[in-house]
Amino acid sequence: MTHGPTDTPDDMRDGPSRPARMDVRVTGDDLRTRTARERTQSRLLVLSAGFFGLFGAVALKLATATVIMPMAPEQRQIAPQVPPIPRSDPKGMLAGDFALPQVHRASVTDRNGQVLAISLPVAQVYANPQEMIDAQDTARKLRTVLPALDEAELIRRLSTKKQFVYLARDISPMQEVAINNLGIPGIYFEPGERRHYPLGRVAAHILGAVDIDDHGVAGIERSMDKRLDRDRTPLRLSLDVRIQAVVRDELAAAKDLFQAIGACAIVMDVNTGEIIAMVSLPDYDANDFGRADPDARFNRAVTGMYEPGSTFKLQTAAMALQLGVAHPWDRFSSIPIHIGRFTIADMKSDHFAPWLTLNEVMAYSSNPAAAHVALDVGAQRQQDWLRGMGFFAPVPIELPEAGRPIVPQMRNWGISTVMTVGFGHGVAEPPLAIVRGTAATVNGGILLHPTLMARDGEQPDDTAPLTPAVADGAAPTLTPAVLTTPATAETTETANAASMPGATRVISPEISALLRRILRLDVTKGTGKTAESPGYFVGGKTGTAEKIGPHGGYLKHVNIAAFTSIFPMNTPRYAVYVMLDSPKATPQTHGWTTAAWNAAPTVSKIVTRVGPMLGLFPNTTNPQAVEDALAIPLEPAVPHGYRPLGPGNDPGDPRNQPKTPSHEAAHTAAATQTPRTRLHAARAEQAVPGRPTHPEVRG
Repeated sequence: MTHGPTDTPDDMRDGPSRPARMDVRVTGDDLRTRTARERTQSRLLVLSAGFFGLFGAVALKLATATVIMPMAPEQRQIAPQVPPIPRSDPKGMLAGDFALPQVHRASVTDRNGQVLAISLPVAQVYANPQEMIDAQDTARKLRTVLPALDEAELIRRLSTKKQFVYLARDISPMQEVAINNLGIPGIYFEPGERRHYPLGRVAAHILGAVDIDDHGVAGIERSMDKRLDRDRTPLRLSLDVRIQAVVRDELAAAKDLFQAIGACAIVMDVNTGEIIAMVSLPDYDANDFGRADPDARFNRAVTGMYEPGSTFKLQTAAMALQLGVAHPWDRFSSIPIHIGRFTIADMKSDHFAPWLTLNEVMAYSSNPAAAHVALDVGAQRQQDWLRGMGFFAPVPIELPEAGRPIVPQMRNWGISTVMTVGFGHGVAEPPLAIVRGTAATVNGGILLHPTLMARDGEQPDDTAPLTPAVADGAAPTLTPAVLTTPATAETTETANAASMPGATRVISPEISALLRRILRLDVTKGTGKTAESPGYFVGGKTGTAEKIGPHGGYLKHVNIAAFTSIFPMNTPRYAVYVMLDSPKATPQTHGWTTAAWNAAPTVSKIVTRVGPMLGLFPNTTNPQAVEDALAIPLEPAVPHGYRPLGPGNDPGDPRNQPKTPSHEAAHTAAATQTPRTRLHAARAEQAVPGRPTHPEVRG
C-alpha cells in the first residue's frame, strides 16, 4: 500500500521529528576491549597520583635540606673538627678534663689549671685540578677568604695536570667553613692541629716548642713528647703563672735598672723540689720559637754555666760542719793568701779582723777565710761532697737543655783548686744547681730532684699562713720554730722532703737547723741585709764573681751577681734565687755592682709580692720571738773542753804541713796554672786553674 502526500506515519504526526533509531550490535570482543580500557585508565590515574606524591616528597625534602634546614656538608668536604664552644672556667675547675675532641696532643697547664700550651684544630686546603672548572674564578674566590694567597700562584697550581696540590695550610675552622660555602668543586680539606701558647712569653723557656709535624723540639714539649701524644689528659706542671709573672716583672725591672745583658730567677719549694717559677731574660714569645733570637732562647737557669762566687761558701760551710771539721766558734785567717804568683784576698774596702769565726766568714763573705775552711776539709772530701750534692752532673730536671757543669779534672784538683772552689771560683754551675744545693742545707738535709711536674698530694698545704688566724676573733699568734739549739728535731716538712722521689739525705737535721740560723745571720748582720722582707725572715747568701772572657781569663769590673735565699727561715718553704749577668753601677749603688746592691734587693721585692700568693703572710705580731729563736751570735762562745781552730791551730794551712818533694811539686804545679776556665761543653776536659791576682768582688 502506498500513501499520498498527506499521508504520514502516526509517530511523526503527533510531534517533532526524531532521529531514526539504530540498532548497535555489540559483540563480546567489544565488551572486553572496553573493560580493559577502563581498567588502564584507572591504573594510569593511580600511577599519576603516585608520581605526584613521590615528586612532592622529593620537592619537600629538597626544600627542607636546602632552604628550611640545610644539610651539613659531606665529611670529605669539611673535616669533623669544629670544636664545641668551651664553657667559661675562670677558676680552672674544669682544667683537668679540658681537651678538644678533634686534637690528639694533650694540653699543658700550670698547677692551678691555667692553660699554657694547647693544640687548636686547623685544616689544610688542597685541590684536585682535574676537577676544576675555571681555575681563574676559583683563585679569585679563594682570595676573598684567604687574601694572603698569591693569585697567580694559585692559578698556576690549579692549572696543572696533577690530581693533588696544596693551596693553604693551618687555616682556622671559620675560614674552612667560608671556603666550603663557596661551593667550589674539587676543593677539599685535611684536618690538622696547630700548637698555641696563649700566654706568649710566660714560661717560654720551659714549654719549648713543636715542629711542623707537632713533635717537640725543646723544653717540656720535647722531654714529654711521648706522654703528650699518648695521653690526652692535660699535663699539669708545678709552675704557678701568677708567681711566674711577678718574678718576671721584678727581674725585668732589675735587668733594665742595672743594664744587665741577661738575668734569671728561680722559685722552688724546698720540701718537694717543685719549680714554682723559672724565668730567663731575655725571653721570647713561645709562638715565635723559630724566629726567636738564639740569645733569647738560651735558658740561663739550666743551660748557662756561671761561677757561683760566694754563694758556694754555703757548701763549704755545710761540708765543714757536717764532717765535723769546723764549728761556729772556730776561727779562720782572713789575711791574704799568696800561692805562686797569685793572691787570694778580700776587697780593699773590707777591713776584717785577722781571724774570723765561721759565722763571720759567712756573714762578711771573706775569701781567704773560706779558703782556709776548704783546706781543713781537704781535696778528696771536698770532691766527694760536691759530687754527692750533684755539682758534678747535670741537674735532674725535665728539660733537655740542662747543661753539664764545668769542673776541674780530678788530677788537677790541687791546693789552689781546693781554695778557689771553697769560695766559688774555678767551677761553673747552672743556677738551678745552686738552688738545689741551697734547699738541701735548710730543709732538714734532703737533696731533692727538682721537678717541673706538679706533685699531687705530696706537697704541704700551701695555704698555711706565717701568722695563722685564731677563731673567735682572738689575736693571731705564731709559735716560733724550735731553733734555740743546733740540735732540732725533724719537722713535718723534713719528713715530706725525705719522702719525695729521688730524695737523698746529705746533711743531718741538726746541722741543717744550724745552717738556717747562719743564713739568717747573713741577712740580719751580713752582706745580705738588702734582701730583708719584714715578717718573712729571709735567709740567704750573696755571691759576686768576675765573669770569664770569651778567650779565657777574668774580665775586670764585669760581674755575675747572684743571691740565693730561703724564706721563711723558721719553717723553710721556698727558695728564691736571682742572678744578673754583667750589671752596671747606678747612682743608687754608689758605683758598686756586687750582689748586695742589685740581686739581693730584687729577692726582697719578689718575696714581698709572692708571699701572699703562696698563702704565706708576714708575721707582724710577734716577729721578735721568731728572731730570738733564729738568732746566733757572730762570735759564739767556745764550749768548755773544746780547742777551737785559730791562731796556732790551723791544720789545713799548707804552711803548717810537712813538705815532701812530691808535695812541693804538686804545690808548684797548682800555683802556676793560668787563670782560665772552660766555657763550652766541647772543652769539658780542660782543667780549671787557680784564682788570679785580682780578688773576688765580694757580694
